[in-house]
Amino acid sequence: MRPVVETKITQHTLWQAIAGSAPPFDLVATPIVKAVLDNRDVTAGDLFIAFSGRFSDGNRYVGAALKAGAKAIICQKQGKELAQAAGAYIVDCRTETTVTQRADITKSRSTVAPSDAKKIGSAIAYVVDDSQAALQQVGAFQRLHRTHAALRVIGITGSIGKSSTKELAAALLRQRYRTFHNPGNLNSEQGLPLSLLGLGFEERRAILEMGMYDIGEIAELCTWARPQVGLITNVGPVHLERLGTIERIQQAKAELVKALPTAEQGGVAILNWDDERVRSMQTMTDARIFRYGLSPDADLWADEVESAGREGIRFCFHHADKEWRVNLPLLGRHSVYTALSAAAIGVVEGVSWDEIVAGLQNFKNPLRLVMTPGINHSTIIDDTYNASPASTIAALDLLDDLSLKDSGRKIAVLGDMLELGDYTKEGHRLVGQRSADVVDRLITVGKLGRSIGVEAVAAGLSTLRLHSFDNHVDTVEFLTQEIQADDIVLVKGSRAVGMETIASKIRNAGDEYDNKPLYTEGKA
Repeated sequence: MRPVVETKITQHTLWQAIAGSAPPFDLVATPIVKAVLDNRDVTAGDLFIAFSGRFSDGNRYVGAALKAGAKAIICQKQGKELAQAAGAYIVDCRTETTVTQRADITKSRSTVAPSDAKKIGSAIAYVVDDSQAALQQVGAFQRLHRTHAALRVIGITGSIGKSSTKELAAALLRQRYRTFHNPGNLNSEQGLPLSLLGLGFEERRAILEMGMYDIGEIAELCTWARPQVGLITNVGPVHLERLGTIERIQQAKAELVKALPTAEQGGVAILNWDDERVRSMQTMTDARIFRYGLSPDADLWADEVESAGREGIRFCFHHADKEWRVNLPLLGRHSVYTALSAAAIGVVEGVSWDEIVAGLQNFKNPLRLVMTPGINHSTIIDDTYNASPASTIAALDLLDDLSLKDSGRKIAVLGDMLELGDYTKEGHRLVGQRSADVVDRLITVGKLGRSIGVEAVAAGLSTLRLHSFDNHVDTVEFLTQEIQADDIVLVKGSRAVGMETIASKIRNAGDEYDNKPLYTEGKA
């Protein structure tokens, strides 16, 4: 799905943030309706940001975006002529612009001739050195200068569970506050500043998911978001191939707590006390520490955790010598951590326990893992957003908890788990072992997926119950014949081997996936 963000910015916001000066008197502070990264999503009044991607250059579509009604464009030099040809007013903010040209631009910003004023009234194209950097300027400007002084920002990061925690915490905080959160997986150096354009004066709380591929990225996100509260879900071997060691992943995630203000200034670090690497972050910040987990050593903890299969989970919260028993519509025992982290945010932000429980129990938004009807009257567990050993084992645990009807079977379709570095062999071994305990049929996809099958057979799975394929096309062809009524089918694995397409085809054969984004997708 292409990112489209409804914004709270205006033409004045863009001019001040990108051009770096007061806007001309002739420029009306017209609201920008949406910010989009694909010209096909442009409608009247939108901002189109032209990125140069791996497969296409958005600057080639500047003219098309203006024709569709864009009121503002952020583009690079290759889009300038197209913007001029479409009649846009050009504001050239490139550092390579000559001194004479820059003097003319500065003059035009303060005194605009009547003919230019007419152009300003139509559309403005900001020509910049780097569209991504310009977007980041606008996002930071909106956060710092166009939000209420009472706004508190909660940053969330971790190897798994960020999005689920963000969605659940937002539902919970809305019981008391006007709350904003970044939509979808807009958690990157492109996605987060884009989402900040939707933040305004009305909100009192903002929950921002933060992802990363390398050291320094979360620290940079924090310079734009300025969180007062930071929550770390866990540290695991996700993108280990990029970062090299689990210690470097820990270092990258810890950048969030290091960026927080002191306890005296309202800073709070919310830490998963059951994760040793997260627990060690208590020494890396001057913010107040709030601990959550399954141990009474934590400030907020849970016990008596039960999975009710399709009906959710049951457990007991404990905080400040009080307890609350809850039944929540979350799938799998591992979801207790999602509930704990969201509730911890509620406690820190002064939400009452009645409001916390109401927010959790009334949660309606779908999380990453969803159960949907499948072909041949089966049930599909679609957990194809990403894959790590921990999240895959958690999904297998959920499959294990579910009850079958009649002659139904438990089937796992598992693909490669990528970017695990030195943990690749061990991670796939653990998943294979757990699969052998749970499934009636195991279907693997990809070269690394085959190693899951090998380990499952070594752990006792019959070779008659194992089917391995090199690609998603052959996998889908097999599954359409194999899946029977009342089967429960888990689909999990990395996008690179087409696991999303597999889930789509066995859920609804008409769906297709676009694997050619022009923007940076959500990060770990």
